[in-house]
Amino acid sequence: MARKGGKSLFSLSTLLASFFGAAMVAGAFAYFNYKFSEYKFIDFKDFVYYEKSDIFKPSKKEYIIVFYSSREKGTMDKLANLNLNLPILAIDYYNRVRTNTSKTTFLRSGTNTSLKFIQRFNIYDSPSIFFIKKVKDSLYKQDSMIRKLDNLDELEEQKL
Repeated sequence: MARKGGKSLFSLSTLLASFFGAAMVAGAFAYFNYKFSEYKFIDFKDFVYYEKSDIFKPSKKEYIIVFYSSREKGTMDKLANLNLNLPILAIDYYNRVRTNTSKTTFLRSGTNTSLKFIQRFNIYDSPSIFFIKKVKDSLYKQDSMIRKLDNLDELEEQKL
């Protein structure tokens, strides 16, 4: 459609401005989702875990988190006897109580915390493993991709 004076209602500059504006918004949205979904945070003030009956308070700069099922035969014993370079936080899906060892801290939590943890880190398999690193106080950042282990024997073989 043309107006008087030869100018159209739908100019090329309007089309390009709309296209570039939409592309910039989509690009910013994609970048934001990529950066903040790649690695997640865990604040141990919000995610309350217990060692036996005491609330767990992290004290190390780095941990290996192993999410596992105590219903898999021998799993708790294998975790208790692992000797890796970093301390292990072993989070049991079934929340069974186990005595800590020098390298492994066995954690349990309420159902709500367990579900939030599984959802936050998109854990679909057991056992799964990933690393966390301290950012400040009780806030830790995921420092690796989450990997599914075929079995816990892989951990010592890889000398983590």
